[in-house]
Order: sequence, then structure tokens, then C-alpha cells
Amino acid sequence: MYIIMLGAPGSGKGTIGKEICNKFNLVPFSTGNMFRDEIKRETELGKKANEYISQGNLVPDEVTIAMVQEQLSNLENVLLDGFPRTINQAEKLKEILSKTGKNITAVINLRVPDEDIIKRTASRVVCTNKDCGASFNTIFMPPKKEGICDVCGAPLTVRDDDKPETTKKRLETYYNSTEPLISYYEKEGLLEQIDIDIYSPTTKEDTTNKAIEAIERRL
Repeated sequence: MYIIMLGAPGSGKGTIGKEICNKFNLVPFSTGNMFRDEIKRETELGKKANEYISQGNLVPDEVTIAMVQEQLSNLENVLLDGFPRTINQAEKLKEILSKTGKNITAVINLRVPDEDIIKRTASRVVCTNKDCGASFNTIFMPPKKEGICDVCGAPLTVRDDDKPETTKKRLETYYNSTEPLISYYEKEGLLEQIDIDIYSPTTKEDTTNKAIEAIERRL
């Protein structure tokens, strides 16, 4: 099974993706997390990726595709978050999977208004323990103890790419480069659209249930 998560930055792909992984026993594959790890370790790839990410731009396809191809060669039953982001990447992913007789099961697109995304990301905090990676929101889903991860007890921090000015730039980049994937996967017959109300107290549960039901219909 191969599931792709789509949606603008801050739409909740990581949160909902984790719930989908738990339900279907999938391996989470996030290029964002991989890039952030490389940046933290100050590798050559990390330095190169950070030149683009820190400005709210996409990492070039040749860098991303090469990394993804190497990683996917050793994985099965995967949920992809952050890849593909362009039509070129989508075509390459299809090519990579088809070589081993594999196919994409479903593409989940999370839809959230821009103003809600900016508000949500500005109040998001993440665990500093890379082995945990839990995410919280000081407004919508606060940790039990301010500044401390509920899961592992490590300190929480605000990511640089969650600052309002960077979020606006990332949204602009998303609409120019990534949104065309919605039409692409709709034509492929793989798209499942889910509208999200971030003000609902059960938004996480409601969105998760809709996504799981959409995937189960395709099994």
C-alpha cells in the first residue's frame, strides 16, 4: 500500500498521516523530516536544502528524487508526506513504483483556508527529540505542560518555517508548484478530497476517520 498526503503547508498532513500509519501499519516517509535532520547535522545535502527551505522554496527535483528513490527501494507499505510536490516528481514516483509492480493506493488531499493555515502554523510547536517528532498547537491542541512534549518529555520549539512570513511564501510556492498535483491525481482516479474545520473540537478525529474511510473504499 502506498498513500500520498497532499495539502498546503500547515494543513495537518503530518498529524493525520501519523494516524493513518497507525491504522494501516504503514511506514511514514517525510522528505521534510529527512531534510530537517540533514540540516541539523549540517551535512552537504542539509546545507544545500536549507538554502531553499529557509526561504520557503522547494528543494530542486534532482536532489529530492535521487534521495527518495534510494529510500523507497528498501521500503514497502509507505505513507508519503511531502513527496511528490511537482508533476515531474509524481511521474518519477510512478516510474519508480512501476518497476517493481507497485501502485499508489490513494491520494488524500487536506483542504484548509489560507487564513486558518497561517493561524495554525504560527501557534504550532514541535518536539526537539527527532526520534519522537510529536507536534502540538498552543491554541488548538496544547501540550499538557507548556513547552514540554506529552509523549517523551523533551522541550518543544517553533520551527523557523512556521513563522507567518515564511508560511505565506510557502503557500505561494505551493499554489504555483504543488497544487497542480490535485488535478493530476484526480485524472489518475486516485484523489480523495477532505475539507477541514480547524475550529471544531473534534477536527483531528473527524479528519482521520474520513481519510481512513476513503482508503478502505479502495482496498
